Amino acid sequence: MRLTGVSPGGTGLTVQTTLANPSTRPGLRLPGRVNLIAGSVDVPVYHVRLGLVSTVEPDDPEAPRRLVQFHQAQVSDALVLRAGRARTIPFEFPLPWETPLTTLGGVPLLSLRMGLRTEVAIEPALDQGAMVPVFVHPLPTQQHVLAALDTLGFSARQAGLIDGRLPGVAQTLPLHQRWGFWVGPLYAGPITELEVIFVADSAGLEVILWCDRRLALAGITHTSISRFRVWHVGADERDWISTVDGWLRETINRHAAAAAHADWSATINESAHVSRPPDEPVPPGYGLGGTAGGSGTGGDGT
Repeated sequence: MRLTGVSPGGTGLTVQTTLANPSTRPGLRLPGRVNLIAGSVDVPVYHVRLGLVSTVEPDDPEAPRRLVQFHQAQVSDALVLRAGRARTIPFEFPLPWETPLTTLGGVPLLSLRMGLRTEVAIEPALDQGAMVPVFVHPLPTQQHVLAALDTLGFSARQAGLIDGRLPGVAQTLPLHQRWGFWVGPLYAGPITELEVIFVADSAGLEVILWCDRRLALAGITHTSISRFRVWHVGADERDWISTVDGWLRETINRHAAAAAHADWSATINESAHVSRPPDEPVPPGYGLGGTAGGSGTGGDGT
């Protein structure tokens, strides 16, 4: 996929950014190249930089959404491009493990688009930017969680990026992605909606289930958050229906117990989807530093 731009300021510089494949996953490298083509004059280039850009919602619901570059990497230092000459700069742009997802079930999310922007500094205060679309697919662990929620009757209603970090959660990006779901009929009662947040790293995935005042029990303005951790290694062998069902029951029961008038609804003592309660979480083993996984197959709820 290619995007071409011509610089302002009369330099005649043409910038072509090409991706070998615009579809990727968090934690991978996005290969491509930047082609610079000079016009009739020499062009001094101060740097060439790539950045991930998307539309982000502020914490204040009344404030407008804004375009934010949340991750960047420089692919070239200063150079002088002679008149009529061309220069190709190959790159492998690293995607953070926390990169937001832009596809669900292989279909791009219309409400969430992302691009790789090319910035070529041709003057100290002048960057020429062009952008090419990027499609971020879920990690296997994320895909398993999303598929389990679908099997359990949850329907995705929206996905968006929120400006700011989560309290008490180790993050590298200045934003986070929230998935909103209509609750499956078997879990309806204490809550009618659920928000899910993924925070991934090289070893595993932290899943945050959020019941806030918009999802409150009987209209009570109460916020409750439950956090769970799973590892990338062994993900394909895990019983994800049982795992996610256990997370949901714990989250709903915690929300009901902490909210006022918790007797409005009975707690969920048995699994709503399987014939017996899921096994208790097993503490994970040691992760494998620097790899896309860690040993151990259990998950902790905190």
